[in-house]
Amino acid sequence: MSKWVVLDIEGTLSATDQVLVVLYDYARPRLGPWIEQHGDDPVVADAVKQIKELSGHDDVVKALHDWMDADQKVTPLKTLQGLIWQQGYAQGDLVAEFFPDVVPALRKWHDDGVKLAIFSSGSVAGQIAFFRHTTDGDLTPLLEHHFDTVNAGPKREAESYRKIASVLQSDDITFYSDVPAELHAAQEAGWKTVGVARAGEPYGNADFTPHPTVWELS
Repeated sequence: MSKWVVLDIEGTLSATDQVLVVLYDYARPRLGPWIEQHGDDPVVADAVKQIKELSGHDDVVKALHDWMDADQKVTPLKTLQGLIWQQGYAQGDLVAEFFPDVVPALRKWHDDGVKLAIFSSGSVAGQIAFFRHTTDGDLTPLLEHHFDTVNAGPKREAESYRKIASVLQSDDITFYSDVPAELHAAQEAGWKTVGVARAGEPYGNADFTPHPTVWELS
């Protein structure tokens, strides 16, 4: 086992529907009101500015909904979603659920001295809220670091994984993901890689060659 294990979330630790259905449906009607109520927040103001620049028009909410419909991993969308989800988890509206093998594996790795980190397209704020409010309690003490497209970069580019390795100060890292393109990028950066083929998930039948493949974590 490597010194570090870095894990994807959607389709790897938790069902894709947890994000694309439960979390997206929760965030969608709240995006406009959130922007109106928190317009003075520098994080929100910066996100709005980025949305207008990236979309090329001033209808911010429409741009956000269009990106959600297309499941595009656009950074300012992820930022706003993360803030909304963070509040939703804190209020008890949302509770994170994992595949049955995930929490036992995380706890075993942690107990064995393996350091754990997350690399997800969802914002760091959203990730922390996700792991803090789960059906298995607060799991944040198991995790050392959180990375997203803001502090690391796109998940399908090798440079993002090199940046994470620099932060972790290690070249002994194994990355678990259900997306072959992400595994290719991590491997290019010198990481060990493991494909996670979950039955019924979008990449459940993907070709993970040349990466070792598992059907559950252990």
